[in-house]
Amino acid sequence: MSSKSFWKPPKAIRGGIPVCFPQFGNLGLLEQHGFARNRFWSLDEDASPLPPANNQSTVDLILKSTEEDIKAWPRGFELRLRISISPGKLTLIPRVRNVDNKAFSFMFALRNYLSVSDISEVRVEGLETLDYFDYLMNKERFTEQADAITFDGEIDRVYLSTPTKIAIIDHEKKRTFELRKDGMPDSVVWNPWDKKAKALPDMGVDGYKTMLCVDSAAIENPIVLKPFEEWRGRQELSTVSSSYCSGQLDPRRVLHGFH
Repeated sequence: MSSKSFWKPPKAIRGGIPVCFPQFGNLGLLEQHGFARNRFWSLDEDASPLPPANNQSTVDLILKSTEEDIKAWPRGFELRLRISISPGKLTLIPRVRNVDNKAFSFMFALRNYLSVSDISEVRVEGLETLDYFDYLMNKERFTEQADAITFDGEIDRVYLSTPTKIAIIDHEKKRTFELRKDGMPDSVVWNPWDKKAKALPDMGVDGYKTMLCVDSAAIENPIVLKPFEEWRGRQELSTVSSSYCSGQLDPRRVLHGFH
């Protein structure tokens, strides 16, 4: 969480896990990353048909389309989010339901602001050999050539058809974040670095050094919902022991899962 973050609506909060819906970035006619992250949500009293979250602390939230939303994006929707916390793990289950009488499509992303010790000491494993759109190069498509992603400058990429598990390894803290996801095939990797950070009034001059965004997303192929159809995603963020750090992670097992 940025120490410079704005806390007054309708400004977005710099940190945490903003929910990007129904648009990612500027890929559409709406405000940056859509409007969901700038709205007040309500407690969802009817979270069915999700199973009960045993042995976890859980809250169910809901965002319904308002007159203001429909003026900008004329579709009827219900966006639900279950947040479950257990030791060492944070689970988010987003669901979008079409309550309109016609089909619509949307993009979706969970923008994970991860706290790291020093961005130059971090590496991301699980995205090697994959194609990505580079937003610093007019969204041109490239193929990742590195064995792991490391950081020595600004990065803003959408990786495509990514595995269900990605590892974010923080050497200095001897800690690894494990990101597991389902229903969100893309992954965004973003750090503004020094020049861009100075231009962001809610980031702080050195804020970029201790953060990294690795997002779960559906961007390249927007999700299409027929009337009264529902989409569900899932994301788990957990920390694992330092023995899991670089060199211990077999890329083939990241890409194809552990059995």
